[in-house]
Amino acid sequence: MRRPAPPPREPRPRWRTALSAVLWTVVALGTLAYATSLAVPLWFQAHDQRLLIVTSGSMAPVFDAGDAVVMRRVDDPSQLKVDQIVSFWPLGSERLVTHRIVDLVTLPTLKQDDATGRMVPVVDPETGEPAESQYIITKGDANKENDENATPYTRVRGIVLDVHPGWGWVLQWAGSATGRAIMLVPPLVALGTLELLAVQDARRRKKVRLDHRNRDERHVDAYLHG
Repeated sequence: MRRPAPPPREPRPRWRTALSAVLWTVVALGTLAYATSLAVPLWFQAHDQRLLIVTSGSMAPVFDAGDAVVMRRVDDPSQLKVDQIVSFWPLGSERLVTHRIVDLVTLPTLKQDDATGRMVPVVDPETGEPAESQYIITKGDANKENDENATPYTRVRGIVLDVHPGWGWVLQWAGSATGRAIMLVPPLVALGTLELLAVQDARRRKKVRLDHRNRDERHVDAYLHG
């Protein structure tokens, strides 16, 4: 008896091929964008550096709001020099500022009085004399005056090594809920759509095989009874 011929392979419509290509492109682009948003900060951290987003124009034209600066941590006061750009917490504030050092001075150590909120000298308990610390005098390049208060070395977070224009806006957007949704939701929807299309293809192929087998069985019956 002659072996039944295999079922004919149904050609895929052009629109179906184009749709699959578009969906896989969405998956690839979304995955790449999300992976990059995670990998870039991690790369700098692996090199003992940090990326900081600039939020004001006080250092224009060196960098402006929306840029990102690369910062390296300071471990010793000897690393600080005049004309360096540093990131620090001003006294009485937890808002990070990135300005240029215009002078290095030794001044009495100050601390914030909990009752009045004012900065008062710290007294050395052994000598009874005011304790001294190294301070930096800073200024924004776009500002006319120096910053209001000197900043202790201990409140310096790091030295600025490099500037990446425009990176700040991108990093801020990528870290936001909207940015993550835009990077992740379309690829997930595209993957779901591809899965549904694959299920439909499998059902269509199964139906073609069944129809072909039924035709072969009718052909054999006709041959046997013919």
